[in-house]
This record gives sequence, C-alpha cells and structure tokens, in this order.
Amino acid sequence: MNKKEISEIKKLFTKERCAVNRICGCYVDADKDKKLTLKEAFLSLPEEEMFKYFDIFRKTMSGTLGKNLLNMSFPLEQEMGEGTQKFLLQLRDSELQDEELVDAFYDKIIETYYHPENYFIILIHGSYDIPQRTSDGLEMDDASDYVYNFILCSICPVKLSKAGLCYNAQTNHIEDRIRDWIVEMPEQGFLFPAFNDRNTDIHSLLYYSKNQKEFCTEIMEDILGCTQPLPADAQKESFDTIIADTFGTDCSLETIRTIHDNLNEMLEEAADSPDPVVLDKADVKSLLYHSGASEENLEHFEEQYDTFVGEKATVMASNITNTRKFEIKTPDVTVNVNPDRTDLVDTRIINGKRCLVIEINDQVEVNGIHIYPGEDEENTEIPF
Repeated sequence: MNKKEISEIKKLFTKERCAVNRICGCYVDADKDKKLTLKEAFLSLPEEEMFKYFDIFRKTMSGTLGKNLLNMSFPLEQEMGEGTQKFLLQLRDSELQDEELVDAFYDKIIETYYHPENYFIILIHGSYDIPQRTSDGLEMDDASDYVYNFILCSICPVKLSKAGLCYNAQTNHIEDRIRDWIVEMPEQGFLFPAFNDRNTDIHSLLYYSKNQKEFCTEIMEDILGCTQPLPADAQKESFDTIIADTFGTDCSLETIRTIHDNLNEMLEEAADSPDPVVLDKADVKSLLYHSGASEENLEHFEEQYDTFVGEKATVMASNITNTRKFEIKTPDVTVNVNPDRTDLVDTRIINGKRCLVIEINDQVEVNGIHIYPGEDEENTEIPF
C-alpha cells in the first residue's frame, strides 16, 4: 500500500464515511487471562465511544512506510493448505460472526504476544464500496464496481491512570482521584487484506508497530505467517557496511557525497509519487557503480548483499539516506552540513596532516556569537 491508499482507508474511520460494521474485543490481564470479551454492531455504540475507537483505528494505520508501517506479503507456504492466510480469510469472510473463529484468534494472540501488563485486543470488520475515480482523481460516489472487505486488529496496552487529586463538582471538594484503567493507543496492529492498487490484495497485509525498533516477531511470523523485514535502522547499518566493504580504502568523502547525492536525486524525482522508492539487489549495485565503484570493487557485492540484507530483500531509499542532514564525524568533532551544499566541504593534507576544509563566508557564528576574521586569517595562503 502507498500513502494515498493508506489515507483512503483511514478516511473510513470517521462518522461521515464509517465503513466499520462489527467490532469484537478481548481484555487480557498480565497473567494472560481473558477478563472481558465484547461483540457488537459498531454503529450501535454510543457516539462518544465510536470517536474514541476511530482514533485507535486511525492510529493503527499511522506512521512512516518502511519504518513502523510495513507492507508484508505471505510466503507461498502460508497460502497453501492450512496456512495463516486461510485462517485470516476465514476470519474476514465470517464478518466476525463466528465466535469460535474469533476466540481462536484471541487465543493465538494471547499465546504468542508477550506484554507484561494488561492489554486490549480490538478486532473490526469493515466493507468499503470502492468509488471509481475520474482521470483527474475525482471520486464518483455513485459508481462502484468492487467492495473491499477487511479486518483491522489493534492491540492496545491498558494502564492504570496516575494517582492525583481532582475537583469533585458535586461535593465542591478537592479529593483523591479515582484511578481508572485506561485503554491507550495501539502498540501493534495489522490490516488484512492489503488495499493495493485501490482493490483487495489477499496476498499482502499492512503491519503497524508503534516503535519502529520493536517489531513483534511472534505476531509477524506465528500469527500472520510473514517474514520480518529488516527494520529501518538495520537497513541503514547494512547499507553502510556494504559501502565500506565494497569500496575499502577507496571510500572517500567524495564517494559518500556522490552516493548521498544520487540517493537524494532518486527521492526528489519520486517526490510526487505516493509510492516509496524501493531498491533491490540490482538497484543497489547500480547505485554503487554509478557512484564510482569499479568492477573490482563490486566483485563480492552480491555475496555481501545476501549476507547483510538478504538475497531477495529490499531496502527503502528513505531508510538509507538522510535528505535533511550530511554529517561528518571524528572522535572529537562533528560537523553537520546542509545536504544541498556538500560542495563546501573537502579533505586535504595540510602540513602533513589530514584536514577537513570547509569553505566559509563572513556569516560565521561560534556558540551563537558572530565572529570576524582574525589578523592571522587575513591574506593567509596555505599551500595544498
């Protein structure tokens, strides 16, 4: 799913465009015991509750693609026989009316998901009449050929509110506040099937994690049956390792600057596209080649890529470069350069020492204070 498709589904979680027809839930305590289950027609809920649930549903589809929102596909073995895809399809097609199926889903979550405190599993079913769009993007609400049926799961921590004092309007007193168990925003969740090309894609799903560094491998692999992709930070670390190994002693400031500029150019060209820039093994190899890597440098590239990223794995351009920062770091000095002006920085040998040379103008501040050239700076020529 791309940004536009995610946004289109999130708009269904509003009162005006609500496509949710059933909600089920299971409240689980820290001992993995079911304390409460619920199943209701969503539109029968009080309006105040509906709005709170809408916030949770939208949050389950919020974040950054490739970081805490992941497009995941089912491996072939999960689409055959009694794989995870079949179970999720049965759950969706039942419209959450089959209590045994719903309970089995709760049991799978409780068995595999580790959470030290109480949590609330929310499961909804929705139906969306997909409106056709004109060539200029306008929706035709009265023209719909397909219905997108989906389930959305949100796993929310439940925590006791903080102790404190409050004002009781009935007694006109300041008194101890009653502590309540509060359902917080979700930490994990998923949408199935995916809404790819504005239609149902039963071969994929969208996974959500509040923390991009803490994916729940058990949910991904045991319940969804999908292979966990490299987290964003790991993609960056792996890419950096491949660069260092590929270029070796040929890795210079100019090399990194060229790679940085080429990646940023890719992202700039795709700025108007809702789809993220994704690079596979061949794309990364081409990037390094056009950034100065020789055939000799690339001799062991494929082996390195398979080791650090994965033979068929991909990386997202936005995860392996920073369009807002170009950082140069030594053990004692860190310099942040405007990514558009990396040409101002160079490395030189001066008086036998490796130096970082930064071209400056008269607008220089040190600790927030404007400084002027000293006498020893003026008209000084340093031989390079």
